[in-house]
Amino acid sequence: MPSEMNIDDYLAQGGVLTSPDNVPPRYRAELLRILTSYVDSVLAGAAGLTELINFAPGIRERVASARVVMEMNQSAEKVLKVMGEFGADTDRYVGRHPWANRLARTAEIGGARIEKDFRLAVYNYPLRGWCDGVIHNLLMSRAALCQVSDLCRMSYQPGADAFRDIAPVIEGHIALADAGVPICQATGDAGALQGYVDYWWPRIALIFGSEETEREQNSFSMGLKHTRNLALRQQWAEECETALADFGLTPPQ
Repeated sequence: MPSEMNIDDYLAQGGVLTSPDNVPPRYRAELLRILTSYVDSVLAGAAGLTELINFAPGIRERVASARVVMEMNQSAEKVLKVMGEFGADTDRYVGRHPWANRLARTAEIGGARIEKDFRLAVYNYPLRGWCDGVIHNLLMSRAALCQVSDLCRMSYQPGADAFRDIAPVIEGHIALADAGVPICQATGDAGALQGYVDYWWPRIALIFGSEETEREQNSFSMGLKHTRNLALRQQWAEECETALADFGLTPPQ
């Protein structure tokens, strides 16, 4: 950063920070909120999927499910390493919260975070079975990719680098979810798939927020975000609608 330039102006003009040593307090707080939300959501998501592995209809499907769980934990580890540079206790982090905790399927919490961790609200809901997990993954992986693709451009370079490594992993999870839908359609669960879409769609849509906020604007000014939440949600909805159409499914009306 040029010595004569204010750091806020530097970031607003597209500047990049590379070390905790030159990160101002307000920036540090927002960056860690973003990183913590990602790590906690992925750990909670992986914990929920772990319970479904043995319900997969075949060996290949069990292997695919286990691969998703493994890679989600590896992705969390990449971002947790960045948090460790700011003093996070990476050795004890995973044991701090009951990641598999879930509410009742019928609970209505909107977008609230109700656990002591920073998981997204959608990870407070349980998966009903393997095919429910497939639909959840089809929708949620696309949502994750929309958000991570934006985070690949964040102004904290080590964070951006971690998310660039994670993006192709999520693309692989999308492919696995899409491959799982025909298996569900062939195993007698076809009639339930639209119900799973109807259940998960509004809960996943909430992760993008419903309006512009002061926090979002601050993230823009610090270079931690580059795409509006509402634009990301629209992108996600369009991509999911296209994917669902290939299987004769539709977004809820």
